Amino acid sequence: MSRVDPHSFADGAQPRQKHLRWRARVDFEARRLLCTADLHFDRGGTEVDLDTRDLDVEAVQGPSGEALPFSLGPTDAVLGTRLRISLPPDGRCVVRYRTGASATALQWLNVEQTASGRAPFLYSQCQPVHARSVLPLQDTPRFRLTYEAALTAPKEVRALMGARSTGRTEEGTEATEGWAMESPIPPYLFAFAVGALASQDLGPRSRVWAEPALLEKAAWEFAGVDDMLTQAERLLGPYVWGRFDVLVLPPSFPYGGMENPTLTFLTPTVLAGDRSLVNVLAHELAHSWTGNLVSNATAEDFWLNEGFTVFVERRLLAVLEGAESVALHAAMGRQTLEDAVAGFRDRPGLTRLRTHLEGVDPDDAYSQVPYEKGFLFLRALEESVGVTRFDGFLRRYLGRFAFQSLTTEEFLDFLRLELPEAWARVDVSAWVDGEGIPADAPAPASTRLQVLRALGTQLPDVAQAKGWRPLEWQVYLARLARPTPRATVEALDEAFHLTQAKNPDVLVAWLVPALSAGHAPALARAEAFLGEVGRMKYLKPVYGALLARDETQKVAENCFQRFRSRYHAIAAAGVEHLFRRRGGRDAAH
Repeated sequence: MSRVDPHSFADGAQPRQKHLRWRARVDFEARRLLCTADLHFDRGGTEVDLDTRDLDVEAVQGPSGEALPFSLGPTDAVLGTRLRISLPPDGRCVVRYRTGASATALQWLNVEQTASGRAPFLYSQCQPVHARSVLPLQDTPRFRLTYEAALTAPKEVRALMGARSTGRTEEGTEATEGWAMESPIPPYLFAFAVGALASQDLGPRSRVWAEPALLEKAAWEFAGVDDMLTQAERLLGPYVWGRFDVLVLPPSFPYGGMENPTLTFLTPTVLAGDRSLVNVLAHELAHSWTGNLVSNATAEDFWLNEGFTVFVERRLLAVLEGAESVALHAAMGRQTLEDAVAGFRDRPGLTRLRTHLEGVDPDDAYSQVPYEKGFLFLRALEESVGVTRFDGFLRRYLGRFAFQSLTTEEFLDFLRLELPEAWARVDVSAWVDGEGIPADAPAPASTRLQVLRALGTQLPDVAQAKGWRPLEWQVYLARLARPTPRATVEALDEAFHLTQAKNPDVLVAWLVPALSAGHAPALARAEAFLGEVGRMKYLKPVYGALLARDETQKVAENCFQRFRSRYHAIAAAGVEHLFRRRGGRDAAH
């Protein structure tokens, strides 16, 4: 057996998936998809191993309907269940199946959990290894595929996919939406959503989708997307995916965004009302090149997606918002990186860029390390050769590996060949295989950042802080001592009313020190907030702050018991992992 990915049963010596024809009917009442997957491989006449998780496989057939031999292996906690199929000579098989009631990629919401209150909602989140709970396939970025799909649902809702629309037909009480993805993508980018949705055009290549109650607000927040797209093309080359539409999902979405081709998913928490969180949109747009066009081969190479994308995001923000804003973003990024490194004291191997994750659930290994350490590594390379030289390298990299998935070693081979002077000047090994943050890592600098650092933990003057942007508040609050003196917290809240902050990034940056001080108003706000959002960026620090004090550990347990059903399975598992690490009781029971 020649395993190509520690998180997949895929065998490099076996046939490789090339194309998928998928039909699915949405059953909101049973919370299942009834599916047919017609898989095409590059060859046949032999066995192939596919990844599945909790799929109810009813039959496996050849393209003419003949039964094909298949077997299901034992279930592995990380990998799921291997589906082994004997392929006919033409390399095609048709799998008829139903998704499990607890499919880890799917979030089913009842009518009361939506903003519209008109219809239930369904959305998928397949990264990193959850596509196998929706599709039987080789669930590894190494084996990309194209697809055609037909998604049938009640006709009063819209079914969207991260692909090109091929039309909608209605019959009786149902409607079927057709989709096609002609460019090969890694399986984790397979994406769809079904609900009461409306749209508004933002530009000739982009529109926003959202529940009707949020549409106007979302359209205003993302009005600058076309300018962002133009700036990205100037830096990276042509946008190859046709459209760049965005979909605002319900609050349970576990991430800030997901870069699904042609239909980026976004959390509603970015609708701050002041466009202060559009960096999330810039990040997902950047993924159209760094992640979608060129992908990491496995979760062990995740930094190739995220480090590059943070780097490009901040290059875009330098044009759109200015260097001062980028320095503040980088300073916050450095703080989150230091926090992540500290959090992995017991597993320092997870602070490397090239990780070794055999037997490790990639969701458990998820952190800001690949994002921010990867960004700093690329900044070090850029500083070693200059912006113009590095920009040329970046374009050659994207051209050389377009529509491919590569390992860290393959990237390093390309770097050594294309930027030998950077290889000579930067300690690549310390960045890629070393633990922690190299001592000579690039450091952000700006006038506004210098003022904040000079202030330290002193209380800002009311007039001084009146004009602060949300990023400045985050940088300041991140520098407060932990635990924070109660007098400091009370004085800050009295002067600036931070417990009522509308911007969720600022609110969470405030709640962490305020909870550490035992600030009662912050505790009440935290309890309510944990029931309002499902984004892991917010859940983990707030639950973590509650668990850090004996007096509030029970509050954390009660909140998780009350709100767990509102969270996506990925977010719920992340919070459970936090409970285990912090020594709290099993909040799932």
